[in-house]
Amino acid sequence: MDAKKRIRELMEERGWTEYRLAQESGLSQSTISNMFNRNNAPTLPTLEAICGAFGITLVQFFSEGDEANALTEEQQALFAKWSTLTDEQKKILLNLMSTM
Repeated sequence: MDAKKRIRELMEERGWTEYRLAQESGLSQSTISNMFNRNNAPTLPTLEAICGAFGITLVQFFSEGDEANALTEEQQALFAKWSTLTDEQKKILLNLMSTM
């Protein structure tokens, strides 16, 4: 599997730029840029941060075909929305869910 290609696919699904990925993952802009422009393979910690930004696990990242869609459509929609929230919004939502 080409990890950089998979990251690009996930970015395109969300309409994210390299800058947005850096912001969401907590990685530096140069780390993201170097990964794509200097042909640097992402390290495991970098992949973990990127997966966290996308709201997926490493297993989901590396799953191919139907395995990657093990989540229901409703769960996928929830994760897609989750990944667009700010950290503060995520905290608020988690607190709300804890009270239910």
